[in-house]
Amino acid sequence: MTGVPHDEVADLLLGAYRSREGIDPLTPRHPGATIEDAYRIQQAQVAAWVADGAVVKGHKVGLASLAIQRQMGVHQPDFGTLTHQMFHPEHTPIPVGALMQPRVEPEVAFVLGRPLTGPGVTVADAVRAVDHVLPALELVDSRIRDWQIGIFDTIADNASSGGVVLGSRPRRLDEVDLRLMGCNLYIGGDLVATGAGAAVLGSPLNALMWLANTLGPLGVTLDAGHVVLPGSMTRAFPVGPGDSVVAHMAGLGSVTAVLDRPKGES
Repeated sequence: MTGVPHDEVADLLLGAYRSREGIDPLTPRHPGATIEDAYRIQQAQVAAWVADGAVVKGHKVGLASLAIQRQMGVHQPDFGTLTHQMFHPEHTPIPVGALMQPRVEPEVAFVLGRPLTGPGVTVADAVRAVDHVLPALELVDSRIRDWQIGIFDTIADNASSGGVVLGSRPRRLDEVDLRLMGCNLYIGGDLVATGAGAAVLGSPLNALMWLANTLGPLGVTLDAGHVVLPGSMTRAFPVGPGDSVVAHMAGLGSVTAVLDRPKGES
């Protein structure tokens, strides 16, 4: 036992959600903490959200691309839970109070047509489980002040989850090549990054397989109808009030997210 007070750290992070004020990095306070400790802290927060009426709508894989791992200074993927409050309609301004220090990532979203449970899931199993795919923008966020995070911090903080915007034009898997699919990311009309599906663990399907096999031993099934975000095709970019973000993915279409301005600003 490492002696990390899971519920106490979870309460600290839950308090940051309520106050919208960042907290100091967790790692220096708990130098002996393990990855298992971090996930237990994450799960305690999810349990608190569900007790308060949140509905789990899916999961995300974070830190799946080399670009993101280099940006964050980590060397392995992680996962987080997506609840219904995190989903925002496309083109509808996202309230600025919903996020603290957001960054945006372009991703493919898998929508499952059947449950997927590991261990032992193969890519073929993952393909059979997917009903359709959508272009998506993930708004990652951190309750840790100034994004001073390590792997323990981000996992404990629900894999730095913030929000999700899904495109509205679904495609079947056999209609797109996820590995070779190119992506252009625009912020305020300016092209800020390009990427491809192969940046995500070689293919986004590999990330879906990894997630199912990682969650299965924890007793978690990826349910039919749930959304899975497999990871970003580019590095993450900061966004702020009034920003409009568009991701265009070859063969899949576009998705747009708009951040609202504070009241009184034009």
